[in-house]
Amino acid sequence: MKNFFSTHSRTLALASVVLLLLGLLAYVALRAGPLAPVPVTVITVQSQAITPALFGIGTVEARYTHKIGPTFAGRIKRVEVQSGDTVKAGQLLGEMDPVDLDDRIGAQNATLKRAEASVLAVEAQLQEVSARKVFAEIQSKRYEQLLAARSVSEEGAQAKLQEFQIAQANLQAMRANLDASRQELVRARADRDGLIRQRANLRLVSPVNGLVTRRDADPGTTVVAGQAVVEVVEPASLWINVRFDQQRAHGLRSGLPASIVLRSQTGAPLAGRVARIEPHADAVTEEVLAKVELTMAPQTLPPIGELAEVTLALVATESKPVVPNASIQRVDGHLGVWLVDDGSLRFVAVKTGTTDLEGRVQILQGLKGGESVVVYSYKALDAGSRIKIVDRIAGKSS
Repeated sequence: MKNFFSTHSRTLALASVVLLLLGLLAYVALRAGPLAPVPVTVITVQSQAITPALFGIGTVEARYTHKIGPTFAGRIKRVEVQSGDTVKAGQLLGEMDPVDLDDRIGAQNATLKRAEASVLAVEAQLQEVSARKVFAEIQSKRYEQLLAARSVSEEGAQAKLQEFQIAQANLQAMRANLDASRQELVRARADRDGLIRQRANLRLVSPVNGLVTRRDADPGTTVVAGQAVVEVVEPASLWINVRFDQQRAHGLRSGLPASIVLRSQTGAPLAGRVARIEPHADAVTEEVLAKVELTMAPQTLPPIGELAEVTLALVATESKPVVPNASIQRVDGHLGVWLVDDGSLRFVAVKTGTTDLEGRVQILQGLKGGESVVVYSYKALDAGSRIKIVDRIAGKSS
C-alpha cells in the first residue's frame, strides 16, 4: 500500500511538471513565438489636400557650347587661354601656324598688281584704237564726198573705207581684251581676298563673352579641319538636364518653378524653371527628361557635369483620403492596404492618386476618412494574422 502511494505521488508530480511545461510552451508560443500577435503601427485615415512635387537628379550642362578650331588642317602656333579663363567676344584665344600662307598672299598681291597694270595698258591701247577709228571714219566720209565730186579715184575711196573697217574691228578686239583683263583682275583680287580670309581664320577668336571649359590641344599639335582646340560656353546658358520618374511625372510642364541644389552648394537653393520637356523618354530607366534653367546664374559657376537635385512644386490637389506610402502593399497582384476593423485585419484594394515628397499618397477609391490602416508591421501579414497595436516598431520610421 505504501509503495502504491509512493508511485502515485511520483506520477502526479511528473504530470504536474509536464503540464507546467506545456503551459509554459503555450504561453511562449502565444506571446513570443510563431503564434504571437504581430506588432503593428496604425494610422487613422484623414482627408486633406496635398501639394505634390517632383524630385529628380540632373547634371549641369551648357545650352550653347562653342567649339573653336581651324577651318583646315594645320599646326597650332600658340594658345593664349587656359581652362577656367573668362574671355570676351572677339578676344584672341590662339593662332595656327601660317606656314607659307603669308608668302602666297604676297605672291597674289603681285599678281593683282600685274593684273591692274594690264588693265591700265589695255585701256590706253583702247583709247589709241578708238582715236584711230574716229580718224579713219572721218577720212572715209571725206573720201566718199570727194569721190562724188570726182576728185579722187574709186580705189582711193575704197582704201579709206577699208581702213575705217579695220580700225572698227581693232576697237572691238581691244574692248574684248579690256573685258578679259578686268575679269582677270577680279579673279586675282578674289584669290587674294580668299587667302587673306584664310589667313584671318588662323586666328582663333571667341565669338561670345564666356568661360573656357576645355583646352584640347597645345602649341605644336597638328589638328584637322573642324577639330576643336578650345571650348567656350556662355554662363547665362547653363541649365540642368534632369530625369524624373515616368510614374510620378504627371503634371510636369514647361514653366514650372524649380528649386535647385547643387552638390557643391552650401547656401540656399537656387531658383529656376522648367525650360522644356524632351520629346524622347528613357525607355530603359523609365524616366522623363527635362531641361531646367537657372533664373539667375550663381556667382561661382558650377563645373559642367556637376550633379544637382531639382524639386518641382506642382498644383495642389483636392481634399481626399491620405495614407503614408509605407501602408500601400501588394497582395496577390492587387494594390491595397490592411484595414484594422475591431482588432482584425482585412485587405482592401485601393486606387492611388498623387504622392507628395513627404511620402503621403491620396486614395481615390477604397478608403474613407476615419478608418484605421496598418502602416508598419513586424513581419508580413495575412488575413488570419493576430495583431498588437504599438506606438513604434524598432527599425521602422515612426
